[in-house]
Amino acid sequence: MTASDEHAERFTLLRPLLFTIAYEILGSATEADDVLQDSYLRWAGVDLAEVRDTKAYLAQLVTRQALNTLRAQARRREDYVGPWLPEPLLLDEHDGAADVVLAESVSMAMLVVLETLTPDERAVFVLREVFGFSHDEIASAIGKSTTAVRQMAHRAREHVHARRRRFEPVDAQQSEQITTQFLMAAATGDLEGLMAMLAPDVVFTSDSDGKVSAARRPVLGPEKVARLLIGLLSRAGSEYRIEPATYNSTPAMIVYRDEKPDSVFLIEMSDGKITNFYAMRNPEKLASVTVRREISR
Repeated sequence: MTASDEHAERFTLLRPLLFTIAYEILGSATEADDVLQDSYLRWAGVDLAEVRDTKAYLAQLVTRQALNTLRAQARRREDYVGPWLPEPLLLDEHDGAADVVLAESVSMAMLVVLETLTPDERAVFVLREVFGFSHDEIASAIGKSTTAVRQMAHRAREHVHARRRRFEPVDAQQSEQITTQFLMAAATGDLEGLMAMLAPDVVFTSDSDGKVSAARRPVLGPEKVARLLIGLLSRAGSEYRIEPATYNSTPAMIVYRDEKPDSVFLIEMSDGKITNFYAMRNPEKLASVTVRREISR
């Protein structure tokens, strides 16, 4: 085996894990792909004889590249029109189903909370809480002291735990059942039936960056959210097609217009009620939503 072949084999073996790290740090599958491509080019020039732990080495390399990307995007996100949501992730059918920690780590609810951390805190939380890397390994990845990493890990863990809801994994069959029931109520204009599915503090959040029509502020409360959804679905003409789906380990539906993805709606549940709708309408973030991704930890 040539050195080039061995580089490729080692990287390919760990690619699902490396993609997951980059996605959780960035909240974008498209940017995670770019980070992995750039990381591989750097990895291809590494002397393998000097690499003692391939997993740790590549995780550190990808983390550094992801952090560079995240910091470079800071200004762009400040200028974003309306709420910024993570890019929806269509998982490989077998991924995450049996691993609750992995499923929660890529859930929209978790990614939205991670957006409230600093870039370094986010990387530390992901590497420590999800992937179990040591404080020393994380310190090497982000260029901080081990003591600083321990402090950031504690701070980030407290921050996340205080803000996240209890995660309830949903299998594909449950996801389709929930989505179908919701669609039926919304499509038939059943306001009472739809409101009965919604939590008292339900929130509808749209991400469009001003590129298409969407609410630029979150919509709050069962009646307002129900009326909004009924309005959206009642206006859908024959050029639209809606399918139940599962994105980010969450019940969802994907709306096609003239057979191209127009929107993805993720449905977050707690105690049998819908607590959040995350509506992705930004065309840039819909470009690869039909591509299945393999994740791992």
